Amino acid sequence: MADARRKLDIVAETGPVGSARPHDSASKHVAGEALYIDDIAAPEGLLHAYLGTSSIAHGKLISLDLKAVRAAPGVVAVLTAAEIPGVNDISSTHLHDEPVFATEAILFHGQPLFAVVAETREQARHAAVLAKAEYAEEVPLIDIAAARKTGGQLVTAPLKLERGDVAAALVESPRRLKGSMAIGGQEHFYLESQIALAIPGEDEDMHVLVSTQHPSEVQHMVSAVLGTGSHALTVEVRRMGGGFGGKETQANLFACVAALCAHKLKRPVKLRPDRDDDMAITGKRHDFVCDYEIGFDDDGRIHALDAVYAARCGWNADLSGPVTDRALFHMDNCYFYPAVRARSEPLFTNTCSNTAFRGFGGPQGMVGAERFIEEVAYATGLDPLEVRRRNLYGGPGRDVTPYHQTVEDNIAADVIAELERRCDYQARKAAIREANAKSPIIKRGIALTPVKFGISFTATWFNQAGALVHVYTDGTVALNHGGTEMGQGLYIKVAQVVAHAFGIGLDQVKITATTTGKVPNTSATAASSGSDLNGMAALDACETIKQRLTAFAARHWQAAPEDIAFLQGRVKIGPREIAFKELVAAAYLARIQLSATGFYATPKIHWDRKAGRGHPFYYFAYGAAAAEVAIDTLTGEYKFERVDILHDCGQSLNPAIDKGQIEGGFVQGMGWLTTEELVWDRKGRLWTHAPSTYKIPVASDRPRIFNVHLLENAPNREPTIHRSKAVGEPPLMLAISVLHALSDAVASVGDYRICPRLDAPATPERVLDAVERVRAEAGR
Repeated sequence: MADARRKLDIVAETGPVGSARPHDSASKHVAGEALYIDDIAAPEGLLHAYLGTSSIAHGKLISLDLKAVRAAPGVVAVLTAAEIPGVNDISSTHLHDEPVFATEAILFHGQPLFAVVAETREQARHAAVLAKAEYAEEVPLIDIAAARKTGGQLVTAPLKLERGDVAAALVESPRRLKGSMAIGGQEHFYLESQIALAIPGEDEDMHVLVSTQHPSEVQHMVSAVLGTGSHALTVEVRRMGGGFGGKETQANLFACVAALCAHKLKRPVKLRPDRDDDMAITGKRHDFVCDYEIGFDDDGRIHALDAVYAARCGWNADLSGPVTDRALFHMDNCYFYPAVRARSEPLFTNTCSNTAFRGFGGPQGMVGAERFIEEVAYATGLDPLEVRRRNLYGGPGRDVTPYHQTVEDNIAADVIAELERRCDYQARKAAIREANAKSPIIKRGIALTPVKFGISFTATWFNQAGALVHVYTDGTVALNHGGTEMGQGLYIKVAQVVAHAFGIGLDQVKITATTTGKVPNTSATAASSGSDLNGMAALDACETIKQRLTAFAARHWQAAPEDIAFLQGRVKIGPREIAFKELVAAAYLARIQLSATGFYATPKIHWDRKAGRGHPFYYFAYGAAAAEVAIDTLTGEYKFERVDILHDCGQSLNPAIDKGQIEGGFVQGMGWLTTEELVWDRKGRLWTHAPSTYKIPVASDRPRIFNVHLLENAPNREPTIHRSKAVGEPPLMLAISVLHALSDAVASVGDYRICPRLDAPATPERVLDAVERVRAEAGR
């Protein structure tokens, strides 16, 4: 008991930052008491909206008969594009290619045509399917191959990154090979579906509660659709039941439709689609085809690389430009290519408009990078881990990325070596090889892969954040900032920063909902930058208040400013120590302002897209994972036996939250690369549109042994918030180790001489196909 008290004393003295604290809503989540939008008590006069959607994927809308919809029980109104007072557009780009409601061109199956509003959700839902639409149907483009076959229409401008003379380097390389890899998409499958509740006020005021990662974008979209100014719209987000990028732009539609209906009817309106409709309407992670040519030598060192990353983008641009850009930014992962050319191909298809997803194109780029390494390893007969090591970024001459940013914080080799030692990788690999030689059916595989992920928005203007901090006379603090909480622990981390700054307990900091009425012009909570941006903005506000309090205390108690310090649980003023609330109360009586806004803009970053050069990332987050699997060569089924992870969080703000993000990110990445498969039919209809047809990982799919460790004594070299590093997205890419462990197991049936070229997702069917292909090539 004494030891426990001593541990608590140490935490209290060192402060909240760096200590393992539970998520601020953890107990509410477990008890079912955390309020989401659908849990909010219904406001007086609440109506429910539902979307009527197209039943074809490509063609023209000839006529739309809504008489039966209007006559359905409980229906109050039916709204089409004709009822929009502002603009019929919610595009997040300058292309203006995303109407709220289609008027003529039908570009994907499930495209919204109208909204029906009724007294109950069930009435609206049933009425929505009563519309009679007449179409002039055309053949849809469903996948990358079809899009390329018809000329390859692009939804946005492609990007090219180039360094060195690639053509000459390929010619001069001792060895060359070509290949292609398919990389599947992924459904976000957030637990809380898309949802919005719009409450009209007097004049043109509108209060919109919506599950979004980007409140300010929703504010701007709703104001444009309604034809009002942004100052009339307040968007509020207390928490989301998951987002993963799927609520960065995709929430705009639902918020705008709810607000449009509320604006027209002067009554509150809620819109929540069924899971099936949510999955059919909203975008996914982009699937890619990566075509590549590699020049290398017998020692496994890459001399030249030429790669094209083609993406299925869907029916409008959405975020496909920056997503495919980031795929190119990460097609190097941790590796230096002496001569490199990478091109994106963001293709138009008649499918839902693909969008942001955890990693934002980076995972697809890295999957390609690891395939390049695997190709070279099997071609040379070298161990894949050794080939990885030989191609790592190094010192001068081997430290410049394809986008011409110098890698200044490279710790990849150290992370790999530490994990290799920690998980006894070499001995286990030898034992697996020996066991496979004796096992005709069950084959094991092991792989260790690294991660280097750039942190910052490549849209430079998004790298800013604001905060608002109020200190009350009893010493309690209200905290508001522009970041949104989707379960990732952002709110608790920023609260820890504020509590640490003032030397108070976390119970004295009140976390309030994100709202555009308190912090304007918020950036999306994305790009793993939530803690970096909002933590620094909140700290800036705290420092402003502390400077005022310090100046007051120096005058009031006649002390030198340098002798005043905010310690944990007290404030030191010269020789005396007083409670924080005592200082605050005295400052109020002296009319000292106890409220402040804070602001932060990430330094050092810049990007010239046209030139393909710049410094788009403030720093890199690193990690490595070693995965061990077992496959059944008769069925292709597999098990995840063991995973060891070592991840770089810098100086962690909250180790418990960070470990949770690493575990969750890894499992989500594992699902993407193994069981999760999106399937459209030739008519453009999504078949995998529900939990019954789309397989996300469940508890029994987790690795049987799952070891997660944070890299110690590795503070961020850049002055981020308390020298921490982002942890939202980078762990997802650690799951690439599972794909390569499966590949290693498949390769064993051909004595490790043939590259399995296992595409993603590596479903049991694909694993079995790869086993039979390798066996046939090996003559077995």
